[in-house]
Amino acid sequence: MPKIKTHRGAAKRFNVTKSGKIKRAKAYKSHILTKKTTKRLRGLRQTGYIAECEEKKIRELIPYK
Repeated sequence: MPKIKTHRGAAKRFNVTKSGKIKRAKAYKSHILTKKTTKRLRGLRQTGYIAECEEKKIRELIPYK
């Protein structure tokens, strides 16, 4: 079997934790920030996790991470 190529875009966006969860950054933090509250922006700074239903798809994109 040949090696599977890593999807480079996914590799830059996702990380796998020691417990096996897939970590991601929150969306809506790049522009039009003036109308968003400070509380909301603080929340967007924190990392999120991929939903269980999406995990299989992401793991196929980043097989060696």
